[in-house]
Amino acid sequence: MTPPDPRDELPRLADEDLVGLVEGGDPDAFELLYDRHARVAFSLAFRLLGDRAEAEDLVQDAFLSVWRRSASYAPSRGSVRTWLLGIVHNRGVDRLRNQAAGARRQEALEGVALTRERSPDAAEDAVAEVMAGHVRQGLDDLPPEQGQVISLAYFGGFTHHEIAGLLELPLGTVKSRMRLGLERLRTMLGDPGAAHP
Repeated sequence: MTPPDPRDELPRLADEDLVGLVEGGDPDAFELLYDRHARVAFSLAFRLLGDRAEAEDLVQDAFLSVWRRSASYAPSRGSVRTWLLGIVHNRGVDRLRNQAAGARRQEALEGVALTRERSPDAAEDAVAEVMAGHVRQGLDDLPPEQGQVISLAYFGGFTHHEIAGLLELPLGTVKSRMRLGLERLRTMLGDPGAAHP
């Protein structure tokens, strides 16, 4: 009688075990991780970028990072899916920032000056731009699990239920992280109403 093939055991392994095998260079474990999580990763990438080809490229880039840097996974910081979606989200935001910076550079190279007449709304626009920078900094200062759910909701457009599904968390946990994160943001941004809920 021939001994069982260890490859037959792969589908029964937990994601955390597969990441350990990927760290050792196991392509079959990597393929199984991809099969388990590519769809949800694509969904997030498409929501962020709004373009199918860009989203596919982002997912490929994120999984390449998983292959190269699987040792960076720490089970204490969440599930493999949470870790992977964090990679997709961070790289997606980086791409959006790079695209915006590229568009600004292109504008300058072409000598196109966008001029707007001074209007009562110009001051409001300036304040909104400064506040957006403070909010981005505040998100970076939050605990990762709180920043992630807020980013998925406000920048990704996901509902609480969708975030719970994406991160494989109970709905109550998502709502709790959202509430705590928003309270911290209000405090960081100096909202006077934050102390009086």
